[in-house]
Amino acid sequence: MTQIHRFPDPESLAIGAAAFLGQAIVDRVAEAGIAHVVLAGGSTPRLTYQRLGSQLAGAGLADGSLAFYWGDERCVPLDDPASNFRLAQEALLTALPADLFEAYPMECGQRPEAGAAAYQEKLRQAFPAAEWPRFDLVILGLGSDGHTASLFPGSPLLEEIKRWVAAAHIDELAGWRLSLTPPAINAARTVAFLVQGSGKAGAVRSVMRGEHDPARWPAQIVEPVEGELHWFLDEAAAVRL
Repeated sequence: MTQIHRFPDPESLAIGAAAFLGQAIVDRVAEAGIAHVVLAGGSTPRLTYQRLGSQLAGAGLADGSLAFYWGDERCVPLDDPASNFRLAQEALLTALPADLFEAYPMECGQRPEAGAAAYQEKLRQAFPAAEWPRFDLVILGLGSDGHTASLFPGSPLLEEIKRWVAAAHIDELAGWRLSLTPPAINAARTVAFLVQGSGKAGAVRSVMRGEHDPARWPAQIVEPVEGELHWFLDEAAAVRL
């Protein structure tokens, strides 16, 4: 099931997305005692994370109710301005009581492939005996080239069917990334894209309305097997739908 949520501007998108995501997290904690949440990087989530942090901090959740993971990460130190972990820490985690959550950042270390394997092992400990990790919520962004997480056009990771986490060198960015693989994302209960700005309008239209070609538009590969797919768009991003 795919649902599209349109908002007039980035601020209203942040308010609406945080309300939806926060309620989904609170409901899952009420049901299972813990919510496993995958966070996205990029600039778009910042406003949403700030709203979400306030919402979760005031929700009366018990200690240990939240587990945060990352959908992808640049191979930089965690305190680097480009780090997806640093974004989430500044915009979301610092607003939460320390005992409320556990955070599991991705770290490349000296060898990205080893970093990917180590993160996969962390996930296997969180989801023992599972074929794929069953995240309760995966938050994603969208690049103007149609990439999501670190699944870029033409990436071999788009064909991955065994690993939960993999490393890839992004030639056009001259750097290594770690990323969840498509099957790991598609095993989630809920996947939510957060997209804003006119620079994303072409990609939004191609991903959602264009010919199915994930090698060209990687975000098309996100199709939860037994879950919901939500798109949160401001009007500038949605204008070509």
